[in-house]
Amino acid sequence: MSSLPQYCECGLGECRTDVLPLLYEMSQIATESGDLSSIISILLRLMKRHMKVVRGMVTLYDRDSGSIVLHESFGLSPEEAGKGVYLLGEGIIGRVVETGQSIVVPCIRDEPAFLNRTGSRDCDSDDANLSFICVPILRGRQVMGTISAERLYDNAELLKLDVEVLSILATTTAQAVELYLVENVENVALEAENRRLRSALGERFKPANIIGNSKPMLEVYQLIERVVRTRTTVLILGESGVGKELVAGAIHYNSPAAKGPFVKFNCASLPESVIESELFGHEKGSFTGAIGLRKGRFEEAAGGTIFLDEVGEMSLTTQAKLLRVLQERSFERVGGNTTIHVDLRVIAATNRNLAEMVADGTFREDLYYRLNVFPITIPPLRERGSDIITLADHFVSRFSREMGIEVKRISTPALNMLQSYQWPGNVRELENVIERAMLLSEDGVIHGYHLPPSLQAPVVGDSEAPPDGLEARLGAIEYELIVEALKLHHGNMTEAATHLGLTRRVLGLRMGKYNLNYKDYR
Repeated sequence: MSSLPQYCECGLGECRTDVLPLLYEMSQIATESGDLSSIISILLRLMKRHMKVVRGMVTLYDRDSGSIVLHESFGLSPEEAGKGVYLLGEGIIGRVVETGQSIVVPCIRDEPAFLNRTGSRDCDSDDANLSFICVPILRGRQVMGTISAERLYDNAELLKLDVEVLSILATTTAQAVELYLVENVENVALEAENRRLRSALGERFKPANIIGNSKPMLEVYQLIERVVRTRTTVLILGESGVGKELVAGAIHYNSPAAKGPFVKFNCASLPESVIESELFGHEKGSFTGAIGLRKGRFEEAAGGTIFLDEVGEMSLTTQAKLLRVLQERSFERVGGNTTIHVDLRVIAATNRNLAEMVADGTFREDLYYRLNVFPITIPPLRERGSDIITLADHFVSRFSREMGIEVKRISTPALNMLQSYQWPGNVRELENVIERAMLLSEDGVIHGYHLPPSLQAPVVGDSEAPPDGLEARLGAIEYELIVEALKLHHGNMTEAATHLGLTRRVLGLRMGKYNLNYKDYR
């Protein structure tokens, strides 16, 4: 226990003596039962509670298949964990298994070998400032797997101390890992293959016309996957601008009826007197102006899909006629007696609460149940987390091509504003915001002051200034320039000050004004 004083040293800002009881518990289980599941459970608990680890992973190395498989983790979703399969020498984890040597990355953003294979790190957020530690699980000279940890960087001494702690954990775990691999080598390989296939399936089925990988959207993709193989009626719910038409298109173009027509009709775009003729068609002479036979949208969609957008805006009279089509897949044209049968899928969409409309008597209850066979609710943009940045980058890339304007990136303060905003207009509003900002950008970067006033975040130092006043605007620009310089120079105040044409002292005063800390940008 000669090294115990080192772990008791709290001058580094954290104390490691709390890990000792759990280390003892781990060693007892390893000695008495060798139960890997129990050992890893304690290991991950120790890392999460006592080492300020944001994400922790234990991988196992299957020599027969040559694959390194993520066995247990925390801080990762099941989808992200399923992507955690590496080859020998691939990325940081692959190099640790190949060499048997620990690797410490003080800052992920500065390490080109860091693969982000699981896709769990957002390179434009604080995730890029995390440190990554990976130690081998050794049994003799053979590498059995690795233990990895991601945590906020504090100082080199603390990272060195954490490498020592993780190495002790790896040594304690090694025997149980070896026994597990001997007994379950086939299961390990099979599980790795299943994870790979599930991950590949998720990527394959993700509709090409929809951008986003957040958890709410992955749930939407799963619902789409389930319904595309049938001709079940689908009701798409969600606020205006969330992309209901894109989901309808994804269902149609991934279904067996993809070669058939995809007919779209907005029920709110025409007056009631015209909607019936538009949907069901009319015979020659059926009303003034009917100079010839005209097929309706249902006939045009035969063999494919009809998408009825804003179905909650239909009148009760039109609702009754639509109900018959859903029940019997048949109708008559306006002014005609011949019954027309159609084979198609009906997809309806609305931003209204149909259940409340049924209770108010403004929407037919029987039609509601006919439409609500397979509901899919599209989450609003404010609930989609990292998708906001993904979509913003997508729109920047698209508008760069369409406008011929080269914009390389969105500044950090602008990204913060995009993520803080509530987006009442959802994806459509974000698209308009990016298009406007592209037109205002002059240096290949979208800055915070290029965004509309409704998105402008109040700057800490200017809380008393009117939000639309000159001082507030100038403060927002100054704040953004300082943040950009600190980010560019990884928190080096001397280099940031030179970049801004300031002295280090003046930069320090300006940073104090906005409560900025250079350590946050290392």
